[in-house]
Amino acid sequence: MSAERFEKKKTIDLRKKHIGPSCKIFFSHDPIKIVQAKGQYMYDEKGQRYLDCINNVAHVGHCHPDVVKAGAQQMELLNTNSRFLHDNLVLYAQRLQATLPDKLSVCYFVNSGSEANDLALRLAWQYTGNKDIITLDNAYHGHVSSLIDISPYKFHQSSDAEQNQYVHVAPSPDVYRGKYRGEHLDPATAYADEVKDMVQRVHKKGGKIAAFIAESLQSCGGQVIPPQGYFQQVAQHVREAGGIFIADEVQVGFGRVGTHFWAFQLQGEDFVPDIVTMGKPIGNGHPMSCVVTTKEVAEAFMSSGMEYFNTFGGNPVSCAIGMAVLDVIVKEDLQGNALRVGRYLTNLLEKQKEKHPLVGDIRGRGLFVGLELVKDRLKLTPATAEAQEVIYRLKEQYILLSADGPHRNVLKFKPPMCFTTEDADLVVDKIDHVLTGIGKVIFIIPEEGHFVAKPAVMQSTGTQKVHTNYIMFFKVTKHWGKTLNLAIVLHCHY
Repeated sequence: MSAERFEKKKTIDLRKKHIGPSCKIFFSHDPIKIVQAKGQYMYDEKGQRYLDCINNVAHVGHCHPDVVKAGAQQMELLNTNSRFLHDNLVLYAQRLQATLPDKLSVCYFVNSGSEANDLALRLAWQYTGNKDIITLDNAYHGHVSSLIDISPYKFHQSSDAEQNQYVHVAPSPDVYRGKYRGEHLDPATAYADEVKDMVQRVHKKGGKIAAFIAESLQSCGGQVIPPQGYFQQVAQHVREAGGIFIADEVQVGFGRVGTHFWAFQLQGEDFVPDIVTMGKPIGNGHPMSCVVTTKEVAEAFMSSGMEYFNTFGGNPVSCAIGMAVLDVIVKEDLQGNALRVGRYLTNLLEKQKEKHPLVGDIRGRGLFVGLELVKDRLKLTPATAEAQEVIYRLKEQYILLSADGPHRNVLKFKPPMCFTTEDADLVVDKIDHVLTGIGKVIFIIPEEGHFVAKPAVMQSTGTQKVHTNYIMFFKVTKHWGKTLNLAIVLHCHY
């Protein structure tokens, strides 16, 4: 902890002065200052405890003592780059490979998910000799230039951004609000055929496919779970075109899905990517990441004649921390916990769907869960404002949750893996109270042709309160000639 402690306002002022304005923070109009964290909890400067439902970086729990100890002990002995022989590098590579299919046997250690995905593109370009990349709509793969090009989640936010001519965007395999939905007889094939058609269009224009890249489960895109069999078919189409398949596990790997250690394994044992990238949870907050690929791809990369060197990638401290994270996952059965608690959480949220019309869809695997809010379950009109209302009201109840997806209407659960059923009970109970209050309006008809809207009685931490809301009044003339005064509540704040 820093020896110098500023008042919160001074911290904000200094951040505005010295930190780039594009570097956004959570809850921008009333940010939280965090000074300590442990397990699934974070603490502000006043000692207030917040339940962390979103931090998939602190994978085995904030400041886990085993991970901290491993890093500190190794730092006391040695930290240097990987041009020197050191057992930690090969031991960790061996441990990591043991969690993957045998075909994926060669590791490149780097420092962030962005570095990992950027290197994966270089490997693909060198191995195939091709240039074109297929990505998914709403995908996010990192912040460096090469990855912004393949991250529609980012480049669609810029009004003046031009799509790279070598990048091709396939539909997100979203069976809830995508092109092919749950009622489709075979959405996996339908979405895969979109990729096949795209490959053919690229070839007709003289291009050649280097790779298809996808998050094994789309996170920023709205917690999207691809239909089973989709990846297998896409891989076949891409490989027949001379390309390879890159699975981005930066947000969803290391047992988060519960049933498997890697999310791409949800597709079935017959699916093996050519490259897997990983980051975020790999070091429990320590900056490290990895690219794992096949011997053939690695040898092609070497044949370019260009040496690859990464100063900090695979250093002894990072590898010691990585091994400690793997140890904790096994010792505390965190993959099993993700499965059990994830199912419990999903079941609780399904009950909210039965109770609240705003809840459109519940989807997820393990402790990777999305709750999509809609104003109309048939039209799937995104309830964006309502989603923001939920996360701010939860913040007031000392629960940290975020909303994402292309419409910012999907509540995302990606907590540390030590999350418990008691935590799930707490957050869902609070969501229930918030959803009960949002948009609840009593309409009173005092006389024919006149409507008056009044705020409802809302529950807030057990106390009934009546509140004045922002109301817009409209005069509406019906076909029979009567004029109605229509009042619409724009915002319910409690």
